Amino acid sequence: MKKSLSPRQQKMLDFIQEFYRENGLPPTVRDIQKACSISSTSVVDYNLHILQREGHIRRLPDVARGIELLAEDGGRVRPTIQVPVLGYIAAGEPIPVPSQEGWSNAALETMDVPREMVRNDENTFALRVKGISMIDALIDDGDIILLEPATEVSNGQMAVAWLKEEGEATLKRFYREGERVRLQPANRQMGPIYVAADNVEVRGRVVGVLRILG
Repeated sequence: MKKSLSPRQQKMLDFIQEFYRENGLPPTVRDIQKACSISSTSVVDYNLHILQREGHIRRLPDVARGIELLAEDGGRVRPTIQVPVLGYIAAGEPIPVPSQEGWSNAALETMDVPREMVRNDENTFALRVKGISMIDALIDDGDIILLEPATEVSNGQMAVAWLKEEGEATLKRFYREGERVRLQPANRQMGPIYVAADNVEVRGRVVGVLRILG
């Protein structure tokens, strides 16, 4: 059973947790000293030793940011960030989205995502997949894709393509081929979609997938 912490130790632990959430990495001893108004780094070290002894953290020797947060079972806590799920995207035939501009900024829900999956944490958004056209890329119906806003992608990258005349969007591999674009599914039973290059816009680049287990 863990012992209760002193006010200083609790303040330190709260700061370490907050620093992790905001930065995706642990604070240094001097970060803790400054934030918690502690007189010296040796006092910080003493209290970090107690936090480790009581099972709240693990310290890695000779590492500047060598503090790991521990869960109740003793496993490492992975820092996460919240990503908004803004709507649905077709992995099959294109489907309409709520407006010509794209998805509303009002999230249907939010998801906790491991920070290492997200490079641009301020702009990353998520969409829920409908369909199985990307199943060979391990994206199934109901999964969540993580996207960075983008207007250009390299050939072969997975992207959300907006078909301007149809007012529809779809998730495919994107290939520019002269005056047309090939939107290629990752499903051997489905053929590509060809559209005029001036009728398609890239709205997002896929940077991650979250498998939703039913």
